[in-house]
Amino acid sequence: MKRTLDKINLKHKRVFIRADFNVPLDDDLHITDDARIRGALATINYAIDEGARVILGSHLGRPKGKANPRMSLAPVAKRLQRLLNKDVAFAPDCVGQQVTSMIQRMGPGDVLLLENLRFHPEEEANDPGFSKQLAELADVYVNDAFGAAHRAHASTHGITEYVPNVAIGYLMQREISYLYGALENPVRPFVVVLGGAKVSSKIAVIENLLERADKILIGGGMAFTFLKSMGYEVGNSVVEEDMLELANRIRLEAREKGVKFYLPVDCVASTEFSPRGETKIVTTQEIPEGWMALDIGPASVKLFQEAIGNAKTVLWNGPMGVFEMDAFSRGTFAVAHAIADTYALTIVGGGDSALAVHRAGESENMSFISTGGGAALELLEGKVLPGLAVIPDQD
Repeated sequence: MKRTLDKINLKHKRVFIRADFNVPLDDDLHITDDARIRGALATINYAIDEGARVILGSHLGRPKGKANPRMSLAPVAKRLQRLLNKDVAFAPDCVGQQVTSMIQRMGPGDVLLLENLRFHPEEEANDPGFSKQLAELADVYVNDAFGAAHRAHASTHGITEYVPNVAIGYLMQREISYLYGALENPVRPFVVVLGGAKVSSKIAVIENLLERADKILIGGGMAFTFLKSMGYEVGNSVVEEDMLELANRIRLEAREKGVKFYLPVDCVASTEFSPRGETKIVTTQEIPEGWMALDIGPASVKLFQEAIGNAKTVLWNGPMGVFEMDAFSRGTFAVAHAIADTYALTIVGGGDSALAVHRAGESENMSFISTGGGAALELLEGKVLPGLAVIPDQD
């Protein structure tokens, strides 16, 4: 297990917490979902209670190395102030003399949020000089940004070379505990539900989970690459032609390993990729020419509900259809309800899956919802995350 912040003396120390405040904003720069901010509260409150001077760093969006007021962390500072019920100072930059002066004026328990780290191109370049500048702000470094742990950036990787005390926060600890726990020692039956548009984005995950899962359920656009590999006509549905052979091999490999492999038996098909198209429910063997499947159908929902019903561990990553459009959201939401209703440990990968669970009104009924889409995927693929690799193990 990686070293955790409660193993380090934080009293009067400058503690740099790399958080993941990459939250969605509307056109008026109001935060539409503050789950990632709430996820960091346990770590921040612990540091405050221990009498640390708390310095928070994060990115927001993709400003490409240039200051962009629409990607400022100022709205996060306001929301954080409300959630912590205490003043949160906001720095106009993340390095430089003004930031240093603000930190020097801080007292025990004070909180300072730095401006977007990615306003500097050196952040994503993992530049040693920039890493050293960030490190000079702190006596202790805590990485609590699971959503950025798969990136070797200055604030997640390079900084650790120059700070004497390094640890992970409580959110990161929970992410590792749930995701690694599901992979390495799941309570069985272990059911994996995978969706999303492309097989190519999940291929390494499927291959890794074939060694561990009892059942794998495939939905979303990626299902139609598998169905076409079986000789079905799938109309204009999303298909990765270069993945057909691999999809077929995976399906046969699942059978050899005794893993039950489920694909949709019906779908909601449409004449166009929009809410305005004509729609109808057809079996996956009868998708009309020129039509495209945009959601799993009611028979598939029933099949998936049955498969999920007796699970003791469920891992879900990826929606069952284009759930952002109301006409094609039923399958995804029905699967969310089915997973929430099981007497199982339920783990939801970040990104679209987390958003789907939120829209289905089931967030409170899941055991754990990951805050990191890309990081969760890479961990499920069995990869070592750069942001974790540089944190020393517990003594």
